[in-house]
Amino acid sequence: MSSLIANRYGKRDIRLVKVVRHDGSCDLKQLTANIFLVGDFESCYRTGDNSRILPTDTMKNTVYALARNSDLDPIEGFALELLHHFLDNNPQVEKGRIEITETPWDRIRVDGRPHPAAFQRQGPETRTTAVAGSREKISVSSGVDRLVLLKTADSAFTGFIRDRFTTLAEADDRLLGTEIRAEWHYAGCDLPFNDLWQRALDTLTATFAGHHSLSVQHTLFEMGQQALRRLAEIDEIYLAMPNQHCLLVDLSSFGLDNPNQVFVPVDEPYGFIEARVAR
Repeated sequence: MSSLIANRYGKRDIRLVKVVRHDGSCDLKQLTANIFLVGDFESCYRTGDNSRILPTDTMKNTVYALARNSDLDPIEGFALELLHHFLDNNPQVEKGRIEITETPWDRIRVDGRPHPAAFQRQGPETRTTAVAGSREKISVSSGVDRLVLLKTADSAFTGFIRDRFTTLAEADDRLLGTEIRAEWHYAGCDLPFNDLWQRALDTLTATFAGHHSLSVQHTLFEMGQQALRRLAEIDEIYLAMPNQHCLLVDLSSFGLDNPNQVFVPVDEPYGFIEARVAR
């Protein structure tokens, strides 16, 4: 007889735009939510008995219904609200995970002033959160995805292994570009998440800019260290930093030199560096 050793199910990519209307102006929020539930669902798999299954369509509808009376701010608070709802109303559910991505919009400025009801999408970076746990214990993580950063100085890559297949030249002054995905874990669930998220983002970008980089790994670790040093509420941070290469163009066939000025961006293949830094 086969054993069902693990399972979960849920609804992905539940997209939501909410407009909060005030007297003469509007606020705009755009979210995408993923919901995953783990629990006593074995009868569905073994015998087709769906009596313990909450339909994933119901999960989608729950997001919309709870959004009606929520300001969705911070997104961590809305994720906590969703998780508590599914745990409180479904005894067969042992634990769950709610993931939310926020797409940022800013007001369009007209004659130097923000328009009350017209918005411009920002990005490509998005704010993220993941709330997971059971009735006994819940954890909250926040982060940022698709954060594109580039520095044109204070970046080098030398002293690496050279074998018969190595063609890469050492570089004392190169461009360093990356599209970062970061996720940090909070030490609690009742925190000023908006302020902490902005402080974490500012720390990551400022460290990237100011660090004398000897490799992507070198800068990644320093970014993680600084986030932990400056935010006592964070106990762990994950960073993924794919290397977005900009290659120096050889202009010698045109009788020109290229003193580290003209580059061609290359999408793939690319180096991929990731690490987790904890206290």
